[in-house]
Amino acid sequence: MNITFLGAAGTVTGSRHLLENGRNRLLVDCGLFQGLKQLRLRNWADFPFPPAKIGSVLVTHAHLDHSGYLPKLVKEGFGGPIIATSATLDLLRILLPDSAKLMEQETEFAKRRGFSKHKNPKPLYTARDVEKCFTHFKAAGWEQALRAPGGFDISLRHAGHILGAASACITAGGTSIVFSGDLGRHGDPLLADPQPPAAADYVVIESTYGNREHSPEDPLVTLERHINAVSARGGKIVIPSFAVGRMQNLLWYIHELLRQKRIPQLPVFVDSPMATSATQLYALHAADHCLDAGGCEEAFSFAHYVNDRDESEKLQARKEPCIILSASGMATGGRVLHHIRSVAGDSRSLILFAGFQAAGTRGADLVAGNRRLKMHGEYVDILCEVAQLENASAHADATGLIAWLGKIPKRPKKVFVVHGEPTAADALRRRISEELGFDAMVPEQGQRVEL
Repeated sequence: MNITFLGAAGTVTGSRHLLENGRNRLLVDCGLFQGLKQLRLRNWADFPFPPAKIGSVLVTHAHLDHSGYLPKLVKEGFGGPIIATSATLDLLRILLPDSAKLMEQETEFAKRRGFSKHKNPKPLYTARDVEKCFTHFKAAGWEQALRAPGGFDISLRHAGHILGAASACITAGGTSIVFSGDLGRHGDPLLADPQPPAAADYVVIESTYGNREHSPEDPLVTLERHINAVSARGGKIVIPSFAVGRMQNLLWYIHELLRQKRIPQLPVFVDSPMATSATQLYALHAADHCLDAGGCEEAFSFAHYVNDRDESEKLQARKEPCIILSASGMATGGRVLHHIRSVAGDSRSLILFAGFQAAGTRGADLVAGNRRLKMHGEYVDILCEVAQLENASAHADATGLIAWLGKIPKRPKKVFVVHGEPTAADALRRRISEELGFDAMVPEQGQRVEL
C-alpha cells in the first residue's frame, strides 16, 4: 500500500490523503484549500489523476477543509461511495449547499462589480454539483467493520472534534494505517473525549496546535470578562464562529454564564442559517454528544436565530448592546463580514474570534494586529477592539496530541504529521520523536510514500 499527500501537507487546509492498494484507490478526506491565495489556487488545479479512478472517499468530519472539494470531485467524474458517519453526512447536507451558494453569490458579485480578473467568472462548483454528491453518500457506524471498494477495511472511532467527527483505522493488503482526523480536546462540554487510536502500522496525525498549549483559564472566565467589559461601555460583541461545533459550544458557554448570572441579560443572536440547521441536528444525533434532549433544548433555545436577509440587515443596524454569533469562523465570507463592517468604526465594540485562524484569512490578519481589512472589494478600517478566545478551541493542543498518540497499543513504524502550519507540524514531529520515541516525518505536498 502507498500513501500520497495531496493536501494538508505544510498547511492546515485542503486535507486529501490518497491510499493505493495495487490499482485500487481510497481518498481520505477531500477538503478545500483555504487562506493564502497560492493555496486557494490549488482548488482550481487539475486533480493529479482522473477522479473516476478513485474507488471511494472517506470523510473524517464535515468541516470544509476536509469535505469542501467533494462536489468538484464528483463533477470531474468520481462515481464511488462517499463514506462517513451518519452525523457527518447530515452535516454535509447543510454545509455543501451553503458552500456552493456562497461561491455562486461571490462569483455573481465579482461579475457585477467588475473586480474579477476573468471576463466571465465561474464558481468552483454549483448547487447542482452538490446534489449529485448526495447520491454517493454511505453511512458508516462507530467501530463497525466496513469494506470499501478495492479491499479497504475501515473502522471509525470518536475523535471529539465536532458532531460526527471520526478517527479512522484502514487496512488493506496486510498493512494498517490510522488517520487521527481532527482531534478534539479533553473535557469538552458537549462531546466525549477522543477515543485512543487503534493498533496500526502507520499513523497520520493532525498538528493544528502542534506548537501550542491551550490557556489553563476556564473559557467561561475569559468569555465572562470580555462580555462584561463590552457591555459596560455600551458596545456590541461580534463573534465570528464556525457554524458547526464552535457555534454550539459558544451557545453552551453563554447559556451557562446567563444561568449563573455572571453576565447581564444581553440579547444573543445567531445569524447563520447553516448554524441554525446544524444546531438542530444535535437532537437527532444524541449518541454523538453528551447532552440529552432536554439539555439540547435548554442550551440552544435561549438565543434568537436569524434566518432571512432582511432581519440580518436590521441586526447590523442595531445600536444597543448585544452578542452576535455569525459565520464564517475565519471571516472568509458569509454574513459575519457585514456584522464586522457594522462595528468596525465603534471603539466600544468587540470582534471576538473563537477558533483557529489559518494564515491568509481575514481572521488571522485581524488577530495579528492588521486593522485595515478588505471586504467585498473595498478596504475597511477596524477601529473596534479585536480579541481571540484562545482557550475555547475545538482542537487538542500539543500535549493533547502527544497524549492521544501515546495511547496507541503498539509502536507504529512511522508517524506522518499533517494538517499544521510548518512550524507547528515540525514542533510536533520533534516531540513525537523525543517523547514517544516514534519515527516521525512531515510529508511534503504531493509526496508519495510506500507503506
